[in-house]
Amino acid sequence: MRYIPAERQPDASISRPLLRDDTKFAAGKIAAFQYVAVGVFVFLALGYWDLQVRNEEFYYGKALQNQIKSLPIPAPRGKIVDRDGRVIVDNHSSYRLILSRDNLREEHLRPIALGLNLEPSDLEAKVRRVRRQPTYLTIPLKEELTADELTFVEAHKGGDNFPEMELIKSQYRIYPRNGVAAHLLGYVGEINEPELNSPEWASHNPGDVIGKMGIERHYNEHLTGIDGQRQVRIDSSMNTRDVLGIKDAQPGKDLKLTIDLDLQVVGELAMQGRRGAVVAIDPRNGEVLALVSTPAYDPNHFVGRIDTREWSALRDDPHKPLFNRALQAQLSPGSTFKPIMALAALESGAIDENFTVHCPGGANWYGRWFSCHNKKGHGAVSLKTAIAQSCDVYFYAVGNKLGIDKIAEYGEMAGLGRKTGIDLPGEKEGILPSSKWKIRTQREKWYAGETISVSVGQGALTVTPLQLAHAIGGLAAGGVWMRPHLVKDEKAAEPVRKANLDIENVNKIVYGMYAVVNEGGTGGAARIPGVELCGKTGTAQLASNDLLKSKNMGEAFKDNAWFVGFAPRQSPEIVVAALFENGEHGPLAAPIVRDIIKAYFDKKARLNKLQQPAPSLARNLGLGGTDR
Repeated sequence: MRYIPAERQPDASISRPLLRDDTKFAAGKIAAFQYVAVGVFVFLALGYWDLQVRNEEFYYGKALQNQIKSLPIPAPRGKIVDRDGRVIVDNHSSYRLILSRDNLREEHLRPIALGLNLEPSDLEAKVRRVRRQPTYLTIPLKEELTADELTFVEAHKGGDNFPEMELIKSQYRIYPRNGVAAHLLGYVGEINEPELNSPEWASHNPGDVIGKMGIERHYNEHLTGIDGQRQVRIDSSMNTRDVLGIKDAQPGKDLKLTIDLDLQVVGELAMQGRRGAVVAIDPRNGEVLALVSTPAYDPNHFVGRIDTREWSALRDDPHKPLFNRALQAQLSPGSTFKPIMALAALESGAIDENFTVHCPGGANWYGRWFSCHNKKGHGAVSLKTAIAQSCDVYFYAVGNKLGIDKIAEYGEMAGLGRKTGIDLPGEKEGILPSSKWKIRTQREKWYAGETISVSVGQGALTVTPLQLAHAIGGLAAGGVWMRPHLVKDEKAAEPVRKANLDIENVNKIVYGMYAVVNEGGTGGAARIPGVELCGKTGTAQLASNDLLKSKNMGEAFKDNAWFVGFAPRQSPEIVVAALFENGEHGPLAAPIVRDIIKAYFDKKARLNKLQQPAPSLARNLGLGGTDR
């Protein structure tokens, strides 16, 4: 037996209690584990009961959703046709790529973007913007895929590649080529974030295609259809197994315009290579027959998504091709304002038909020399001659008699200084100065010398080409101004303003405008044999002639050329206003108006000839009888 010293012998009084404590501790741990195990089992059992018994139908539906996918069927937009039913804007079929958010994986975004020639950062930003949106909303990726892009999608979609990619057959806009009617029609594009946050587009979702400008925007809700839906059953690799159901898309409604495509094309050709605008209106009902703004852009380039470089080039172009000059260019009208001046003077009694002025080539007013465009002078000038020869000195005297507030009163009656209310976005209202206007905008009183400039369409006065056509059309119609509009409406048009004018005063002004074109006036270039065309030229300065000569300011500061004309002289059917930016002389704008009015009456004559009944066979053979 091994010997153990007494001091190393275990103390029995100490050993026994320690052994009892260890046993109790182990038993407690086992009991705690058993309780946890029972709790987990109860939790799992309750969950199983919830899944299989209490909410069986709900979770069964959820499981089915993992097998069934809903794909949108985009609705085509309504067509846009002219007054004769000819299609201006149509649709064509192509393919659109979207990303399904149910299967979206962040690591796939970069290779998908690179495969489709997109910026990865742009795609990642787009995904971030929709994270808070419901997951059933898909992410539009690219419109109108090319053949190479379609090949990439077909090779990589589904399975273990990029299951989030979905190919949708869709409809895309076809616009007239070369920018014809671009500012009138506008274009469509994918809704952006600022638009989504605006009240105007509150009912739309990310990825929706909306009208961005022109008719496309103003009548967006009318042209937009209701998307359909296609439900398919898919397998674990995201491949379609069968189609469960289809809800057809409802196309948007077609839109019939008042535009005459023939006159529109004539206007486009007349303005080719020029900057400016042309507006043709039927003054009897306010129907816009043509609306041209040049230079223009090609709306087809905006279908899908415009290239960044091309967009930058359009935005930064000094000639502003995106700018709709027809209803946004606010410029001095020059002498085209003189018929309004004559109306104000006759109707207010400031002058009568016997009022004459001697024009020596200019006149002093309030310590300043105001010249006439004819430096040699016109001699003794009456109202008719003043309009026909566009004598500035005569209208200086008329303006001084009227005063600025009386001029503003009749200018407002003609529709200047306010929007016409045309059914297009972005219209500007121009400036119709008055003493109240100057105090309100400049905190200064109006000086009498300023009235002299306004009386010949200069100074603070500005109009748009649309306003000018509207104003002169209402005057020629005897004081009835109809709201210009672009959509054909079979209902009777209501005038927006009607003035109780003396018809004799109106006739005196109209006769003067007839002399402008047909009796040796400044607008002889607009003359059309057989058509009583009346008009008025206008040359509006952007800088004084002395300044132009001394500073050599170049093309951008040359005078603007205007012409406004209507026909026939009695009961006019068409009024046309043309702006030729930096055209220098009003007579150079006259042929633009002439071409459109000639096209109108040529077409009318052809249609009348076609509608005439053929003579009877008996009469042709000399057998007597009558046509019924």
